[in-house]
Amino acid sequence: MQCSIAVKGHLDPSWQEWFEDLQLLSEAPDRTVLHGSLVDQAALYRVLLKIRRLGLVLVSLETDELPSIQR
Repeated sequence: MQCSIAVKGHLDPSWQEWFEDLQLLSEAPDRTVLHGSLVDQAALYRVLLKIRRLGLVLVSLETDELPSIQR
């Protein structure tokens, strides 16, 4: 699943190892985007929990995964 997560603030590149295989991209002085591929939703939840534990402010979350249709 491709994923793009924006957080408030500038994250130092040394934080890269905290966020699975996502790349840290500085979009503006006050915004960092974590972008890349995650293996599944469990990996996404791990990243989101790390964001929460670090006290970062989530700005946006986009994935290419389509929601499953319940029948």
